Amino acid sequence: MGNSTTVQSVDRAIAILELLARDGATRVTDLAAELDVHKSTAFRLLASLEQGGLVEQTADRGRYRLGFGLVRLAGAVTAQLDLSRESRPVCLRLAEGIGETVNIAVPRNGDPVNISQVRGPAAISGHNWVGQRTPSHATSSGKVLLAFGALRPPAELERYTPHTITSAEQLGLEEIRERGWACAVEELEVGLNAVAAPIRGADGSVVAAVSASGPSYRLTPQRLPEVAELLVKGAREISQRIGYYG
Repeated sequence: MGNSTTVQSVDRAIAILELLARDGATRVTDLAAELDVHKSTAFRLLASLEQGGLVEQTADRGRYRLGFGLVRLAGAVTAQLDLSRESRPVCLRLAEGIGETVNIAVPRNGDPVNISQVRGPAAISGHNWVGQRTPSHATSSGKVLLAFGALRPPAELERYTPHTITSAEQLGLEEIRERGWACAVEELEVGLNAVAAPIRGADGSVVAAVSASGPSYRLTPQRLPEVAELLVKGAREISQRIGYYG
């Protein structure tokens, strides 16, 4: 199937979901007419959506409606929006107190992805990490997510600087679990240090990490434990705001 055909099929599948959202349970012939396609094409698209749980047949076998698979997807989006919203006031306070950039990162498809960022008063103008994937083994947030089982270590640990840890055994994941925070000292970028703490969801599992990052001349290795203590407290507050009461 060519790229143009694939894109056309995706567009039609999206159109089907929108039509079902508008009209409720609908027959294949009606969907085909709305899309201006042959009934067999509409049926094939519905079969694919049904396999993914995005649509389902009603008791009347000729009619389709939205499936509960959409609830799962919507729940994931809602959880991320809740986390971003509920963590915001805590991150603002942390950024103000620490003076550096504070980020929230979540696990996505094997990597940490930053979903929000707040710059502290001392933070220099720099990179916007929101929406960016970062390597788990070379970042403080990634190490937290690895240590608490939210991510699995990559097969190969790529080197980014002379300080990047490239051996899974040397990541110190057990130590991170015991002390409750992780750090990265010039492991992703020379001159950049960071420290992070775990955020827990309602079921107690680690669902995200809150981190502070800044230039190594200011966020020195000696200062990391002090900043980590603030982040651990902040992470606990965020966890409670999204439903964790452990």
